[in-house]
Amino acid sequence: MRMSSVQIFQQGISSILARQAEVSHTEQQLATGRRVLTPADDPVAAVQILDITEDLAQVDQFQRNGNLAQGQLAQEDTVLADVGNVLQRVRELVVQANNASQSPETRRSIATEVNARIDELLALANTRDASGEYIFAGFQAKSAPFARQGGGFAYNGDDGQRFLQLGASTQVAVRDSGADVFMSIPAGNGVFVIEPAAGNTGTAVVGSNSARGGFVRDNYSISFSQPTPGDPVTYQVTDSAAAVVASGNYVAGGAIEFAGASFSINGAPADGDSFNLAPAPRQDMFTTLKNIVDSLNGAGPAPAAVAAVNNAMGRALSDIDQALGNVLQVRADVGVRLNHVDNQVDINESFSLQLQETLSGVQDLDYAEAISRFNLQLTALQAAQQAYVKMQGLSLFNYM
Repeated sequence: MRMSSVQIFQQGISSILARQAEVSHTEQQLATGRRVLTPADDPVAAVQILDITEDLAQVDQFQRNGNLAQGQLAQEDTVLADVGNVLQRVRELVVQANNASQSPETRRSIATEVNARIDELLALANTRDASGEYIFAGFQAKSAPFARQGGGFAYNGDDGQRFLQLGASTQVAVRDSGADVFMSIPAGNGVFVIEPAAGNTGTAVVGSNSARGGFVRDNYSISFSQPTPGDPVTYQVTDSAAAVVASGNYVAGGAIEFAGASFSINGAPADGDSFNLAPAPRQDMFTTLKNIVDSLNGAGPAPAAVAAVNNAMGRALSDIDQALGNVLQVRADVGVRLNHVDNQVDINESFSLQLQETLSGVQDLDYAEAISRFNLQLTALQAAQQAYVKMQGLSLFNYM
């Protein structure tokens, strides 16, 4: 087989270039610390690296979501704690206003502070997060959810609840609707409410009350009668169809029971006085506080007026207790979610570490092997270069 000088030279150059490419590739491996630089190096490992890298990016996003969820839930818990403090302070004021030693003037001064607490409660309900969104507005987070409207209060948000994804199959609610926290709270004892009729002239005041067994939901009227002074005071309970469901002699502080409801009335009801018992409606915190203000501002010195205030304060205590219970329930739920987030963050960290270890086993370079290979390739390159130099001298023209 004949080979021309040009062919020999080309083979020599090709060999040098091939050895240089091997050295360059190994040098890049050593510089980056990676065994697989391109899919051509190891197609199977390249696919594994791509999958693991995508999983790591996803876990990293889950971790950012977890950190965001921790911040938002912690902020909500702080705001709810402040709401509880406001309600607790109002409760103390109601107990103070319900004291027999209070005068109409002192009760009006208490009403002034309660009114200020309404503004404080509105400010807490309209709290924003770090991004400027209202945390209790549902999905309408760009506009203030609560506002005074006429003589009442309006909720301009919705019932939406925002969730964040913490894992492939795990998500957590990071906000609560203002409707659930502030607006939709059972009044009274949570089952029924008792209110005196507006025209009562006696000093009867509602005492303890509770539902025993299954309360039969209906509107009931408890009327008192004493046709002749000195005669025993009697009571009669009728339902919405005017049917008598209970009756008897009135005893101050004694229990009156019917249709699953049990309550007591203290004081001296006048002939014709009555009370209405109805299923507990839903009421917002702001209206609860406003009713307190209105009752205290309308307080008078007459015994019947004092009894009206006492009844209003008794109802207010029950309403505030319901509101406090609702806040505590929401806070407990927030605490459960926050604990869930913490656990999921720890799980994600462990999973991320496992993925990084797997990625390292597939992608990382064995430095000892690579350095040995690099030295061998350098030797091969030097040999190819020296052989090419020798080949350059093998020409007949050098001997002519």
